[in-house]
Amino acid sequence: MASLKIKFRPSTLKGKEGILYYQIIHQRVIRQVTTNFKLFIDEWNSKSEDIQVDYLNINRKDYLDSIQYKILNDKRRFETIVQRLAIQNGIFSVDDIVERFRNQSVNSSLFIFMENLIALYKKHGQHRTSETYLSTLNSIKRFRNGKDIELIDIDNELIISYEHYLKTEGVQHNTISFYMHRLRAVYNKAVDQELIEQKYPFKQIKIGIEKTIKRAIPIKYIKRLKALELKEFSSKDLARDIFLFSFYTRGMSFIDIAYLQKSDLKNGTLSYRRKKTGQKLFIKWESCMELIANKYSSKDSSPFIFSILDNTKGDVRKQCHNTLTLINRNLKIIGKEIGLEIPLTMYVARHSWATTARSEGVPISIISEGMGHANEKTTQIYLASLENKVIDDANKKILKLL
Repeated sequence: MASLKIKFRPSTLKGKEGILYYQIIHQRVIRQVTTNFKLFIDEWNSKSEDIQVDYLNINRKDYLDSIQYKILNDKRRFETIVQRLAIQNGIFSVDDIVERFRNQSVNSSLFIFMENLIALYKKHGQHRTSETYLSTLNSIKRFRNGKDIELIDIDNELIISYEHYLKTEGVQHNTISFYMHRLRAVYNKAVDQELIEQKYPFKQIKIGIEKTIKRAIPIKYIKRLKALELKEFSSKDLARDIFLFSFYTRGMSFIDIAYLQKSDLKNGTLSYRRKKTGQKLFIKWESCMELIANKYSSKDSSPFIFSILDNTKGDVRKQCHNTLTLINRNLKIIGKEIGLEIPLTMYVARHSWATTARSEGVPISIISEGMGHANEKTTQIYLASLENKVIDDANKKILKLL
């Protein structure tokens, strides 16, 4: 049977730290795997082959405790590798064990594994996906107070504790589901890469999306917003105009508005590709759209229709995020001024266009196509509150018959 022993190699220089290494033995063949764990000679017990912790030395205690923790995880990882090789191959060599052990050690912690995953998504141009995983990683780091954890230590108890933490922090159910869904995806990727064994730590967690309060507003509020007197070119004026432009263009998302280029407008038709799905949409260019576009047209040298982004000033995605934050902040102020009870944000424009179209008798299939949805099920989410109102009105008519 394969075994793993911990050995210490002292430094040749007096007073310097030596290094720990693993001795892996299988079928009487021995291989060495070097670690980056450094110890002074008096911190190693050669008889018990274990670390000696001086609990009076606080500075070294925490460091040595962390090494012991990592060694324990490495031992567990070694045992898992041997068990898997025995099941999968039956016959295997010591080099097979060493190869898997070394490969797994690179991505053995949750933070490092997720950071590598995020970097990979960015490399492939999947920026939105990378941002969702980064958001999840930041949440987990807050939960762990910045302390990393080995993938092998992700269990049901940890996941339940994380869920409890999110609830006590006042995080909404759908956001909790968002984090859990991505963390589960990360865990399953680690399983697929054979870094850990599947232990189903999420089996007691309900990962599902609850129906949210709909963000559509009646057309009367859109009219009030349009008629509102605001100082020209002020932050509130920009927020109002970009919201209206989104509504005019069938609920175009802010990121798509920001990235619109002058070359996208040809022969009275605006064409663009949705950043979220990659789907290409075509919109007839109306005078109300042109008024806003001309008002905020970018300088001649810029390829963009709106002067929201400047590709000469660094990270355009960060520029986009900062501008959207400012716009939403001003929209919430404007929303209160026109009597809205729900927060006014850019996303309300998209919901409002869909709901208004449905109330005017436009078929769901047409609305779905106009918004660039992959299927009508997605569109139905936008229209759920409207459909409920139709049902309520029908019930009211029936009750009046009594």
